Amino acid sequence: MFIKQDQIGRFFVIFLVVHISAWTLIPSLANLNLPLDTIEALAWASDIQWGYDKHPPLSAWFSGLVFKIFLNQDWAYYLLSQLFVIISFVIVWKFSEDFFQNKIYSLVSVLLLEGIYFYNFTTPEFNVYVCELPFWALTVLYCWKGIKQNDYASWLLFGLFAGLGVLSHYLFFYLLIALGLFFIYMIFKKEFNSKCLISLITFLIVLLPHLIWLTENNFISINYALHRTGLEESTFLNHLYYPIIFLAKQIGIMVPFFIMLLFIVSKFKYKINLKDKKLIFLIIINIVPLLLIFLTSFFLGARIRTMWMTPFYLFSGVLCVYIFQTKIYRERFKYFLNVFLFLFILSPSIYIYHSISKKDQRTDYPGKEIAQLIQTKWDNTFSNEIEIVFGNVWEAGNLSYHLKSKPKWTGGLWHGIKEIPENTDGGIIVIGDYNENIPVNKICTISSTLSYVVLLQLKNFNHNVCMIGKK
Repeated sequence: MFIKQDQIGRFFVIFLVVHISAWTLIPSLANLNLPLDTIEALAWASDIQWGYDKHPPLSAWFSGLVFKIFLNQDWAYYLLSQLFVIISFVIVWKFSEDFFQNKIYSLVSVLLLEGIYFYNFTTPEFNVYVCELPFWALTVLYCWKGIKQNDYASWLLFGLFAGLGVLSHYLFFYLLIALGLFFIYMIFKKEFNSKCLISLITFLIVLLPHLIWLTENNFISINYALHRTGLEESTFLNHLYYPIIFLAKQIGIMVPFFIMLLFIVSKFKYKINLKDKKLIFLIIINIVPLLLIFLTSFFLGARIRTMWMTPFYLFSGVLCVYIFQTKIYRERFKYFLNVFLFLFILSPSIYIYHSISKKDQRTDYPGKEIAQLIQTKWDNTFSNEIEIVFGNVWEAGNLSYHLKSKPKWTGGLWHGIKEIPENTDGGIIVIGDYNENIPVNKICTISSTLSYVVLLQLKNFNHNVCMIGKK
């Protein structure tokens, strides 16, 4: 299969349309419930803040925006996730145009990403890692534009997208540290221009409200991030075990990528030219963040979660194609496309099989059915609407998403329960495990305006539900 030069752009658009359609439609049909991270983001979005107990706010803000428009239509959140993915693909394509004269290389740079499961199999779950993708790509793009053009607009946009990236996930700092090393390289080359410092203005403006929120909330999301690394349980062996596990996982993740590359590159021989600024930039944005993560694991004995690496490989296709572009021959392109099409079909096929064959996943949770049972009981018992739901983020978050009054979620079974105003008019739902004793008497004293309590036992779903409202 050959693609004519004037058809490359059209093929790229077709690829984007098929990708977004497939990965929106398939999980919409195969899944009974939204994934955990998406429900969590929606639960946070019921109370818009500048940060949350686990993460910065951006994934919750985007989820909340979609909820305002589409409410509890599951497909909208799968579409949201895919929009972030294909926007990232478009930015990578745009970035690569400055590195390649032939558009076929730009196309290959993006198609190679379909060999990395971070950009297909895991994408139906909109979370902080998917939210990072376009900002990671835009930060790299406008950093390069700033270096090339040295104009105020590029540097201000670089700062803006870097700030938004940090508001997506704190690991974004690994990219910024890597870019900082490139600026040091430019200082040694005597090519550094202080105009780039203007990017700090937009960067700090974007981050300032979140920094204030962090100080007011005892750096709770930073502490959570550190807790996820397992540093509290660190032993000497962890300094060796976790880095080795990290490397092994990364190699496994990249196997399909390199198989695709094998079918289009004739010889894997290359001499690195350290005077090539484009190559140095590509190495720094691709290799240095990975190296920094590895060193973090090695020196701190930190456990690196696989999904954390989602944005780190966005420009790996550009790097590999740039290095081996003289070894890529057009007559091998048909073999590359065959492998690409095989993987492009294989990934959603595995997703469908996985969804159908395994029935104990979060996406099999009957959240809508449980919400309907609770809503029916409420409508038959109380006169007011449900305003607040208490419980863990999964069970109560699903109620916040599915109940018709779209109540606000409050984390934890009792966390913050004393903060409910005495003049609360809306009803309250408390949900917990069936075997968990819910102290009804304690709940009754929450508000003098809510005097009627009903305990609904959903034994089939392993839930106890306490309802407090007006008769």
